[in-house]
Order: sequence, then structure tokens, then C-alpha cells
Amino acid sequence: MFINCHSHFSFKYGTQSVDALISEAKSKKLDALALTDINCTAGVFPFIRAAQKAGIHPVIGIDFRNGTSQQYIGLAKNQEGFFELNEHLSHHLIHKRPFHSKAPAFEHSFVIYPFSEKLIPLRENEYVGIHPSQLNRLLTSPWFRKKEKLVLLQPATFSSKIQFNAHRLLRSIDLNTLLSKLPVEEQADQTDQFYSYADLIARCENHSYLLVNAQKLLEQCQFSFYFQAVKNKRDILGSDWEDFDFLRQETFKGAIRRYPDLTPEIHKRIEKELELIQQKGFVSYFLINYDIVTFAQHRNFYHVGRGSGANSIVAYCLGITDVDPIELDLYFERFINLYRENPPDFDIDFSWTDRDEVTDYIFRKYNSGKNEHVALLGSYSTFQYNSMLRELGKVFGLPKTDIESLIHFSDKDDYQPDQYGKLIIKYSQVLHDMPSHLTIHACGILISHKPIHYFTATEMPPKGFPLAHIDMHTAEDIGLHKFDILSQRGLGHIKSSLEIIYQNQGIKVDIREVEKFKKDPKIKEHLSTGHTIGAFYVESPAMRMLLAKMKANTYLELVAASSIIRPGVARSGMMREYILRHVDENRRKVAHPVMWDIMPETYGIMVYQEDVIKVAHYFAGLSLGEADVLRRGMSGKSRSKDEFQRIKDRYFNNCKELGREEHVAKEVWHQIESFAGYSFAKGHSASFAVESYQSLYLKAYFPLEFMVGVINNFGGFYHTEFYVHELRMNGANIQAPHLNESEYLTRITGKTVFLGLIHMKYLEKKTVEKLLTERRSNGPFLSLEEFVSRVEISLEQLIILIRVTAFRFTGKTKQELLWEAHFLQNKRKAVVGPQDLFRSQRTPIVFGKKPPEVPTLDETDIRQEILDQIDILEFPLESPFHLIKDQNTQGIKAREMTQYLGKQITILGYLVTVKYTRTVKGDVMHFGTFLDRDGDWIDTVHFPPVAKKFPFKGRAIYKIQGKVVEEFGFYSIEVNALERMAYWNAGED
Repeated sequence: MFINCHSHFSFKYGTQSVDALISEAKSKKLDALALTDINCTAGVFPFIRAAQKAGIHPVIGIDFRNGTSQQYIGLAKNQEGFFELNEHLSHHLIHKRPFHSKAPAFEHSFVIYPFSEKLIPLRENEYVGIHPSQLNRLLTSPWFRKKEKLVLLQPATFSSKIQFNAHRLLRSIDLNTLLSKLPVEEQADQTDQFYSYADLIARCENHSYLLVNAQKLLEQCQFSFYFQAVKNKRDILGSDWEDFDFLRQETFKGAIRRYPDLTPEIHKRIEKELELIQQKGFVSYFLINYDIVTFAQHRNFYHVGRGSGANSIVAYCLGITDVDPIELDLYFERFINLYRENPPDFDIDFSWTDRDEVTDYIFRKYNSGKNEHVALLGSYSTFQYNSMLRELGKVFGLPKTDIESLIHFSDKDDYQPDQYGKLIIKYSQVLHDMPSHLTIHACGILISHKPIHYFTATEMPPKGFPLAHIDMHTAEDIGLHKFDILSQRGLGHIKSSLEIIYQNQGIKVDIREVEKFKKDPKIKEHLSTGHTIGAFYVESPAMRMLLAKMKANTYLELVAASSIIRPGVARSGMMREYILRHVDENRRKVAHPVMWDIMPETYGIMVYQEDVIKVAHYFAGLSLGEADVLRRGMSGKSRSKDEFQRIKDRYFNNCKELGREEHVAKEVWHQIESFAGYSFAKGHSASFAVESYQSLYLKAYFPLEFMVGVINNFGGFYHTEFYVHELRMNGANIQAPHLNESEYLTRITGKTVFLGLIHMKYLEKKTVEKLLTERRSNGPFLSLEEFVSRVEISLEQLIILIRVTAFRFTGKTKQELLWEAHFLQNKRKAVVGPQDLFRSQRTPIVFGKKPPEVPTLDETDIRQEILDQIDILEFPLESPFHLIKDQNTQGIKAREMTQYLGKQITILGYLVTVKYTRTVKGDVMHFGTFLDRDGDWIDTVHFPPVAKKFPFKGRAIYKIQGKVVEEFGFYSIEVNALERMAYWNAGED
């Protein structure tokens, strides 16, 4: 009877989740209903799952609308019907075309048109829907004589007055209008909700045929779907056996390259994996990932393969990953076993400059003919509390100040909102976490065997590739496993560095010699001292501190550090315990014997994702399948709370039966619970470590070129300023942007580094393009006057170049150039015309009058130069310590801290970064990173009382007072007072 139901996937229209919709239908004792979200198919498969679980017959369809104007409803009779509905919707969404009032000639779907007085010709599968409010009009309509073509059209969009109000608020938000001005035609009828069968009969008195006809349509729709089967593209080479034969051949070809000594152990491991991959139907999944990285290698794109798939020796042999699972003792069956339906994850990273080309290749390669098989994976942006307060405040017409008060004080116990404030708070809670709109998953791509429209509709976001309406949870549930194609700046650093090294030194570096890097003493020194600024994943203050405390100098130690630094391990207290056991063999004796036996490499401490499975299996006796459910549930990938609770109960029951002490079982559970959602798979950490080694090799042997590569990729933990600082500390001659030497990006010649013009905040891109084009065409500039004659530029843009000393090749002071610039711009006759093409390159345009004599001016103060640099580049090229007003204030140097252990000291530090965190009690505390006057690093700890009393006040130089402390050989300062130093002001001299 209900052929037009909306979930909250009818974005900014529907108000109920799929589960709530089914629950409401069940409460009304309905045995069938159709989900027909507006121009969206996101809820289809969750709806089928929930309906089948509730014993309700699910029918799926689409409510085709232009805005809120309903054109017709499509109901899929079967899978073919869903395909044609999806194709139709996708065509209109992708090309942004409105729907016609007449539906196409669907072969496997029913069509229901909204009621109108005028008779229209209907196909055999087409009907007219009658809303209960239209029954009186029906009596006088010619449609009344065609009862066999009429069905009840009782929409179900909300279930209560509160939800109806929420619906109106959503419509107002969508239209960006005041609630009081929301047009009636832009909202649903208040009666659009579920009714019991008896209530519907009463609403349709004397028109029961409408219910009967609607019920018949629902009964004829039989959408059968087998969730368990893998839906990914297969038969890459034509058949399953050809695919597997090719996978086997390529794996053993790679094995010979990877392992010159192909031992029986390695051979057995490969065969075991191949058998399991074939048995689980994941052959094509491996082949497509192999194809992607092969394409990337042919294009000379660097990649990193990580994720749980890095546990696979097949992936290692194919070159999908560079992690040797034999060396690291990685167990493939931890992530693929007979109890697990989805394949291991391969997260394949490319440089941010290469990723789009790889994505384009995937779409071109795996789409065939007129049918699409590839789509970007969807996701849903949801309404969050603060954003809802802001949106609802606008809908109710509140002034901005009132809205900000709501946001800042609504959670305070003593806050007393007015009547509008109460309504806004109430409905922000109703709408919290409701989907707002479809968006793009960060990296997922779907490649289906059958055309993608058998599973989802698609639309075209600005990115330019079709976007699926399903998210990762739904895709995984239906057996459509995503391919993760990511971008990162770290690979861009490496790629750029190799190019710069060749340009500057003529050396070609083979960055794939990772085995050699692992043994390199220079890299070991960088690791053990935390000298890792710029290196991928190991440059943050926390990571540098961890490496220094561990004295890490081996690959396995770096792999462990990559996972230990994750929030979960640190939060559980296990990071500190790991360091203690790592540096002190006696401390390892406190480990529980069972835990030690399970994880001897990490001293009985859970560090990796696999450890959750190991402990659950060996310590608590859960099956591998149950252990994997536990891991996934804690990582947020499983949405079944009931199943997770069952596994948790099983864990404690098993521990009791196995005789585990209750407090030990609880402590182990706490460790699992506190870090499982944040931990890395060991292979994942190992993949990160490989890239870290590559970065560290470049940093150790080509520090200048590497740091320029980091700067030119605009990515890293720190601001560009501190990579420039690293260049300086490594002996580079840092030059401000130069009109004849600088390019758009930063460049290096020998040891001289010219900052790129891109770093000048106020310099327009079109100005940069014009001056570079002119310089490349007609040679370097000779003077300010000649520059102005050759390049059309405004006075404001010219002053920016002068202030940053880009004209220093002229030998004139900044003041002289500024004086001359004003004169030239005032006297400039016109833009250079076509006749000037025939003049000599070196002959400037004559402005007709010589500039007046420049008066004698004072030399520029170094402090003013620094302020100009900060204003234009956003960082100084000279020491910022020149800016301190009181130059008499001194302190110790960072390198002297070892002499003051346990003592109170004063030190001046230029702020680099602050990490804000909370104690277990919820109090705010800080970790600070600074540079001293000599450019050495200072690390500080600000406990809650100090953090509250002495807050940070922006980027500046601070006087730090505190006690020097040491832990595991790493020195830092426990701060007890912090004062921002006053800066020099030219007006006060």
C-alpha cells in the first residue's frame, strides 16, 4: 500500500533513518512497502537488509522530482528494473537535466504519476497515484472511470509532529529562507506518514480499490539480491581460470626478483596465499591493483602500497607493496581467512600531482562500451551540533550575535535561552547526525563486474568522475569492495627531490634501494637522534621525541614506532610501557606470560591491528572470524552493535572458562578497547616505514635538494618557514625572491636557494606569469625602469617586489627604488603597443623625463627588513630574535640543557608549534616546540595549571621559565611561566 516512502536519504526532505522507517512500518503491522527516496538510491540496500530482518517485503524505487515537484515514481520489478531506474536517474543528474513529465518506456519497472485532472495515455506498466486528500476531486475526474489504473499514493515522510517540524526546518535550510517564509509547495503534507491498514481504509472510504491496486504492485516487485557474492570486476583476461593462471605466473616472476634464494618456506607461503585468494574470489582484486601500480611504474610515478594487504607475499611479489612479509613475520591469514568475506585493504598512495592521472586511467580502462562499471565511492556529510545551531538560528531569523551565543553557551548548565533558543537547541538534537548531502569518499573507487547501475545511481561532482550514491559500509555489505587510490605530499617530496638532485648535481638516485638504506649508518644516526624534519611520517615533535627516547635505529624499531605513536596505543598508556620494556630488559618481566608468548617482538604489548586478533584468538579463545569481528567493530567498520556485544560477552565468558584472572581479562580488554580503532596493521606501519627510509636517505645525503623538494610540495607537519630554517642549518645560502633568479617555485643552484615567487602572499599569479614569460622571452631585467617598460604592473604589485628586495640586482637601496617606482608609474604614458615588438630587447621605453634626484636616506633597519619579510613571505629570512625589544633579556641555549638537569632555567624560544591535549581528567595541557637563538630545537611541557595561567598568544618569541627534565635521554622543559616578548616598534625609536 505504501509505494512512496522517504528516508533521510531524501536529503533535506526526509527525516527518518532506514531503521526508523522499518520500525515504524512494523509498528503499523505493514507487510510490504517501497522505499522511494527523492533522486537518490543511497538507502536501498540498508533498507532491504532491515526490511528482511523485520519480516517486511521490501520494494525499491525512486521518486523522480524537479526540486520538490514530483514528476513520477519508479518501482523496480526486479534487478533489471533497478538498473533502468538508476540509468535514467544518473543520466539526468550527470547532465543536470530536469525530468520530463512523461517517464521513458521502462520494461522492468512500474511508473506512478501524481494525480492531475487531465487524462494522459498510460502504458501497461504505468499508473496514477491518488493521495487521500484528492479523493473528492477524483469523483468528478475522468480518471474515476479508470479504476484499474489508480493506486493509493500515501507518502510516508515522517512519523510525528516533531519530525514534520524537522522536515520544515530542513526545507528552510535547503532553500536558505526563513521558516516563516517557507512556501507551502516546498514542503510535504502534514499527513504524509504511516497509517495502519484500518486507518487507511477509513481514509479511503469507498475507494478500497486504491489500496488493493497498490498492494498488487508491491507484490509484483520481487528484487532478489545475494549479498554474499563478490560483485567486483572479474574475468580480467576472459575467464576465472585465465585470471588465476596469470596471477600465479606474475607472482612467481616477482618472487624470483624479490627473493634470489626462493626457499621452500617462501614457495609454500606463496602457494598457500594463492589458494586462499582463489577460494575467496579475490583474484581480480589483486590483478586490478597490480594493473594500477604497473601503469604507475610505466609513467614513472612513485607509489606506496599499504593497508592490511601489505601482509601479503603475493602483493609483495607483484610490487603492489614494498613490505617483505617474511622479514616481518606477517601473517596473511590474519586478514584473509575462511571466516572473512571482504578482501584485504590496499591503500595505494601516489604523489598529489599524479593521483588524478591514475584515477583517469582506471576509469578509461575498466569502463566498457555504453555501460559504466567504475564510480567514485560516495559518502554522506552529516549535520553536526554547532553547524545545526548556526543553520537553525538563520532559519528562525536570529541575529548573528544571538547565534554565536547559542553556539558558545548552549552546553553550559547556567545558560537560559529564550523561546527561540530552546526550539533551536531541541531541533538541533533531532537533526544531529542526519545526512545533509552526498559527498565523495576520500579515496575509494568501485569497479563492478556488472554495470555499476545495477547497484547504484551516479552523479557528476566537480571532480569530473561519476560518483556512486552508496557509501563504504553499503558497498562492503553488498560485496562491492573498494579500491583505495590516495594522494600524499610525502611522495611528492621524494619525486621532486630526485628531479632537483639531478638538475643541481647531475646525480640519478635509485630510491628503491631500501634494503641498503636500512643498514646505512647515517640514516641510523638521524633516526636515533630524532633528526627527521621533513621526512615522511617521522617529523612531528611527538615522533621525533619517541625515536630519540627509543634510540631507534633499525627498520623493525621504526615499524613499531609508526604504530606506537597512534592515539590508541598512547591513550592506553602502552606507549610509555613499550619504551620502558624496550630500553630495560628487566622491565619485560612484568609482561603477562600468555601475552609475551603471543607478542614477544613487542614485549607482550599490543601495538598492531593484528595483535587484537592474536590476543582475542589465543588469550580469549575466540575464533579467527570472531576476533576479526571484534577488530572491525572497534575500528568503526562494523555497524552491527548486537554482533559486537555478542563477541564482547563471548570474550569475557571464554576468559573465565580459560581461568584468566578477572582483573587481567579486564586490563587486556581495556587495551583492546582503547587502541583498536586507531592502530595500524603491521604491514601498514611497515609501508610507512619504507617511505620514511626513502625520505631519510635523501635528507641524509642530499639535505638541501630534499628540503627544496619539501618546500615545493607545500606539505609536511611544519610551516614552510621551518623547512627554510632546515636549509639554513644545513649550510644553504637562502635568498629572498629575486626578479632575475627566482622561478614560480623555489630553486637551488649549488648551495644557493632562491625562494619561489609563489611565497609572496600579495603578489598576484597573473603578475608572476607576466614577468616570468617576459624574462624567458627577452632575457633578464636590467633596471627598475626597464622592468616597468617591459611588464605591465600596478604600483601596488611593484612595491611588493621592491619591499622583498627582488630588485637588489640594481644595486639601489629599497628607499631609492620606492622613490623611483612612484615617479615611473606616475609618468608612464601607456601600455607597450605593437610597435614595440621591433625595438631592441635592451632598449627601454623612454618616459620623457628623468626622475628627480633622490635625497639621502637612512639605511633600512634590519628589523624593518624582517617585518617586511614577515608581511610578504609570512616568515622572516633573518633571525626573528632581532625583533625583541629588550635585547638584554638572555637565557641558556638549547644545547646547554644537559648541564642544567633538574634545575630551573630561563630560555628564549621562537614558537614553532603547539599540541593541545587533555589529561585523563579532561584538563587542557600543552606540548610546545620552539627554536632558540642558534636555531636548535626546544621541547616543552605545559601542565594544566600552567597552561591555564600562561596561555600561548600566537606566533612569537617567548621567555620560557621552567625545570629541565630528562626521560630516556630526551631533554625537555617543564614550564612554570611563559611570557610573550615585546617586539620592536619603529614608531618608538
